[in-house]
Formats: sequence, C-alpha cells, structure tokens
Amino acid sequence: MRKKIIAGNWKMNIKPSETAALIKAVAEATKDYSNVEIVCCTPAIDVPAAVEAAKGTAVGVGTENCHWKESGAYTGEISTGMIVDAGCKYVITGHSERRQYFGETDETVNLRTRAAIAAGLTCMMCIGETLEEREAGKLVEVIERQMNVGLKDVTAADCAKLVIAYEPVWAIGTGKTATPDQAQEVHALIRATLAKLVGAETAETVRIQYGGSMKPGNAAELLAKKDIDGGLIGGAALKAADFAGIIAAAAAAN
Repeated sequence: MRKKIIAGNWKMNIKPSETAALIKAVAEATKDYSNVEIVCCTPAIDVPAAVEAAKGTAVGVGTENCHWKESGAYTGEISTGMIVDAGCKYVITGHSERRQYFGETDETVNLRTRAAIAAGLTCMMCIGETLEEREAGKLVEVIERQMNVGLKDVTAADCAKLVIAYEPVWAIGTGKTATPDQAQEVHALIRATLAKLVGAETAETVRIQYGGSMKPGNAAELLAKKDIDGGLIGGAALKAADFAGIIAAAAAAN
C-alpha cells in the first residue's frame, strides 16, 4: 500500500519569525498520525527556522523550488546541495505558479526534477492543465506531454524519490475543486502514462498527490479514491488546524 503524503506549500507566506510557531503547531496537532508522511515546504528564507522547529517531530521540511546546477551565477536560485545542507529532504518542482510567472518549461522542470532526485531529495513534480486546455479537450495531451518531457531520463530506480502532484490550474486558489471522480480520472491517466515510461510495477509504487484546493471538508472523499495518494496543500497548510484535518482524513484513508 502506498503511504499517503500530505505536503504543505506555503508559497510566499509566513515570515521567519512566524515559522517555528506554525511548524510546532502542525507537529503537535498531527503527532498521532504515524501512517501519513507529513511535509511542510517553506520559502527558502524560512528553512533554518523550520528545520530547527521540526527536530524530533514527524514533520519533514522542504523547499518550493531548486536549480539544476550545483553552483554558479544564478542570482536568486538555490541548489539541491544547499537544500540538503540546510537539512531539507523534500522539494517541489514545476509548480504552475513557477510555470506561469517565472518562465518554467517542461524542459527546465525535467532538469530540476532530475537534480533533486540525484541529490537524494524526495521530489514532488507538479503537472496539470489550465481551464482553457481542459475546455478545449486537451487534458490528455497536456498531461502526457508534461510527463513525457518532465520525466525524460528519469529511471524506474529514480521513482523511489518521485512524487507526482496533479494540480488542475483552474482549481488552485480559486476555491474550485475537481470532483473526486474528475480527480481520480486524471490520477489514473497519470499512473497509466507513468507505466509506459517506467513500467507498470514501478508506476504502482509512485504516489500521486492532488493539488487543487483540498480542504478538511473535501479531503476524505478525494483521498478515498484508488489513485489519490495525498495532497499538495496551499492555503489550508497555513492554518495548523486545517492542515491537521486533512492529515486526519489521509490517516483514515490509509
């Protein structure tokens, strides 16, 4: 059975001075859910405080992005080596906001994902369609392209450190959510596409998160679906009680 993974993506929220309080509150509220992998991905500037606050707890810490080069003249970027050295074990690549606002492409997502896996980080690679793409009937085309390019040269062995996060772009921060059946349909497509890339047996081991406005009120129904193995949580991850509610739903679904 695939262990559920619930990861918070703080985005550009929470100051370093506020970080410890939120991490400790999450850790305390979720201490009884040992059957769920719990992650907080924070802004890079919050990482030291988050790692320190998470010591001795079941909460893992990650970053929201990484560069594919180990060092160099890449102002504003952080390397996987820096991330590991800071005490993180997770990283997000390819988030739709990175693609939309900062020029990320399927090709650069691939470079970042491979660098993260090579560094030993658990990489949550994001894919998903816009509303325009869905309404134009391009859902399958978009998902298959993002996976084929994003996972180029990623091997079956690499998949031990890979998590796929499906985020329908039209459901991020809008309050809209794909229905459980809609989400399951795409998660099944992702797993089938993954099977073509790395084999069916390996594809069955890879966790696929849902990342479109999952909340305590809809988490249980989403997480009950066969191919939904967790959530990549935005706004609800900024409130310990809401985040814990989603984790509780994941624990019950395991």
